[in-house]
Amino acid sequence: MIILGIDPGIADTGYGVIQVNGQKLACVDYGSIKTKAKTELPERLEIINLELKKQIKKHKPNLMAVEQLFFCKNVKTALVVGHARGVVLLTAKQNKVPVVEFTPLQIKQAVSSYGQASKAQVQKMVKLILNLKEIPKPDDAADALAAAICASNSSRII
Repeated sequence: MIILGIDPGIADTGYGVIQVNGQKLACVDYGSIKTKAKTELPERLEIINLELKKQIKKHKPNLMAVEQLFFCKNVKTALVVGHARGVVLLTAKQNKVPVVEFTPLQIKQAVSSYGQASKAQVQKMVKLILNLKEIPKPDDAADALAAAICASNSSRII
């Protein structure tokens, strides 16, 4: 099974692809879809859509794991990230990729066994779980891989 994890964002949408073979997990690819701050919102959303389609075509995932929006103090940021999430979900639907969604707490719990784990702790665990030589960069890619790992542990995919 191939799982594409997504950490939605407007400036950086992290993606991480893992292969699940029984109890073994292997990292296939990771990175981020970047958009420039001075670019108009509709164009930024289109970039996310087009680049995500490329990743889906390249990796042919059986499942997409998407981090749910965490309400933050900055409402404007939350709204813009919500737009990016919407594009991610629509792109998955258009490409017939089933989606599972997880809260940041669920992802942290699945990867580190502690729902309040720090970003650094989650990144170290992603590195260990996937047997990587270094912590995945950028941070959004590590978070996306964590979402994919969470999905691989979920009873929803069995």
